[in-house]
Amino acid sequence: MIFRLESPFAPSGDQGQAIAKLLKSLDRGNKHQCLLGVTGSGKTFTLANIIARQDRPVLLLSHNKTLAAQLYSELKAFFPHNAVEYFVSYFDYYQPEAYIASTDTYIEKDSAINDEIDRLCLNAMRSLLLRRDVIVVASVSCIYGLGAPEDYKELCLTVKQGDLMDRDSLLRHLVELLFERNDFEFQRGRFRVRGDVVEVYPAQSDGEAIRIEFFGDEVDRISLTDAQTGKVRERLDSYLFFPVKQYVSPVEKRLPAMDAIRQELKERVAWLESHNKLIEAQRLKMRTDYDLELIHELGFCKGIENYSRHLSGRAVGSAPSTLMDYFPKDHLTIIDESHATVPQIGGMYEGDRSRKQNLVDHGFRLPSALDNRPLKFDEFMERQSQIIYASATPGAFELVNCRGDNKGGYIPIRKAKRKGEAPPEDFRGVFYQSLRDIRVEPNPSTAPVEDFHPERLGSPLIVEQIIRPTGLLEPKITLKPLEGQIDATIELCHDRVAKGERVLVTTLTKKTAEDLSDYLRNVGLKVEYIHADVDAIERVEILRSLRSGKVDILVGINLLREGLDLPEVSLVCILDADKEGFLRNETSLVQTAGRAARHEHGECVLFCDVVTESIRRLLELSDYRRSIQQAYNEAHGIVPHTVNRPVQEPLRLYTPDDEDEYGDLMAGESGEDVEGAVRKLEKEMKEASSRLDFELAAVLRDKIRELRGES
Repeated sequence: MIFRLESPFAPSGDQGQAIAKLLKSLDRGNKHQCLLGVTGSGKTFTLANIIARQDRPVLLLSHNKTLAAQLYSELKAFFPHNAVEYFVSYFDYYQPEAYIASTDTYIEKDSAINDEIDRLCLNAMRSLLLRRDVIVVASVSCIYGLGAPEDYKELCLTVKQGDLMDRDSLLRHLVELLFERNDFEFQRGRFRVRGDVVEVYPAQSDGEAIRIEFFGDEVDRISLTDAQTGKVRERLDSYLFFPVKQYVSPVEKRLPAMDAIRQELKERVAWLESHNKLIEAQRLKMRTDYDLELIHELGFCKGIENYSRHLSGRAVGSAPSTLMDYFPKDHLTIIDESHATVPQIGGMYEGDRSRKQNLVDHGFRLPSALDNRPLKFDEFMERQSQIIYASATPGAFELVNCRGDNKGGYIPIRKAKRKGEAPPEDFRGVFYQSLRDIRVEPNPSTAPVEDFHPERLGSPLIVEQIIRPTGLLEPKITLKPLEGQIDATIELCHDRVAKGERVLVTTLTKKTAEDLSDYLRNVGLKVEYIHADVDAIERVEILRSLRSGKVDILVGINLLREGLDLPEVSLVCILDADKEGFLRNETSLVQTAGRAARHEHGECVLFCDVVTESIRRLLELSDYRRSIQQAYNEAHGIVPHTVNRPVQEPLRLYTPDDEDEYGDLMAGESGEDVEGAVRKLEKEMKEASSRLDFELAAVLRDKIRELRGES
């Protein structure tokens, strides 16, 4: 096997049966299978064991950059000898190009590139071209266009010791790869020249440079050096240089592409003029001519991705090249938190299209810019060999497509009714029917793999992972009347706080969350609230305060965020639980109740006068899972225990206690001290970014702006 899993733990609970069943389904050639793992059951470890038994590259998709970073760190620890890569949007800040016709406002593209993430993305592309033992943890940004893999490979430059190559020829090759010459500031994607010595800092490198020494027209020596000190670390026989940018095009393709762009420009300008859109025609001509000049002279221009269809020679309307095209056709795709990630994949194209169509209509871009786009959902699915969906609450798409033999394509939700599948309003019923089928087994969590028949039509390919390694049960579900729900909540909160435990309370509106927080505070409870107006960094700080005990109760609207890990929370109160809708549907209720699943006294209290269909299904699912978990614990003598995890260190560097030490700096009274502090913070910000600690990096960025007096 090409993957080597390292872990002090072995599969426990029902992880073993989940691994075996999913592997059997993959071996049978099924395209769709689902790992339904409850909160805290160790889904990542299960997936790592599956990856370890697959001799092929793996794409692991997440809908959230922070969760992707968490998965990346975990898999790096599981597979230290393999290539675990990270591919997410490399922008710290991104404002897409847009035009608002109603106010005649043009918004130019503006962005701040995270240098470290850019390096990691380029390294992911490099690894996919060089080896098969690759795991790429990616966000949904991977469905956006990249340079074609054949162009990327064609432009690669191999330099070997003893090659006959003059120095100037090497420099021209490096410029073709979009390296920049800078003899004074040596950074990624740059090279410097000192006589017969050329030093190159590859874009994928982390602190290592390549030194090439010439003797006449021969490559005399190649060395791997420290980019900062220049100290030689290793002598090399050869080195393969990759392009600096994700969008590259060989010269032989660039020239005909420029001709095609000019022809399209001529036709589009003529059309605009014929429709009396003279301003749009002039605007388009000036911009495109300027971009063409840059492409001719530099091989690159700002927004070059908008010409990607011409540069790659694609047909009108065809799908762009994406990260998926760098994978071999037999790769395995794992979609984490699929109930959120799958809809995100399906929703990217239309939003991008409407924004770009506005730019094309008003002369800011050529019509070919519309082909610089994310993949449509069917194009994404065509590029997948086999998929594992992982979620505690799989969505309708996963449930419908994991019902039986599925060697081929997929059933779109919009066509399910016409194909004779369950109508949209009954999709959740598909799942519960599958649970009733599974219950035929005396203990579905420990059923032998031999009894798993994914090839039998109608047998669901939804593999449940219900047993937690800690032995914890599903939270107890309690129903209470709406009348007096605030007083009842206060009583419940006082009871839990007296035991040193934490409470989450969910409301339906921001105003209610704020008012309830004030009310609870007035009765002596330590409480904070979270909603959309609370920025991401402040949210992290509030959650840390909850875990550390500075706050006992957290009030919010949507506290079901996937990956929210709060072991100290033993009680979740859901106010107005019978108000059916997005915040009170079955998925939301299951996810929210799951926030109490890491505590041995976990309980979810629903305040309602009517038992809605969503509440009924939550009760049914909770009873079903608890019965299996209790039976397993009794059979194996397991005593449930609360997850014990250290509290995250505070992200903010400055607190009220630091005012004496940093007061002058915060007020900006000493210019020299401020500049020194800024330099120190910039260094710490880059270090935090390199560790993928984006919350801390953002805090440091804001602190730098504050010290500089920037808004």
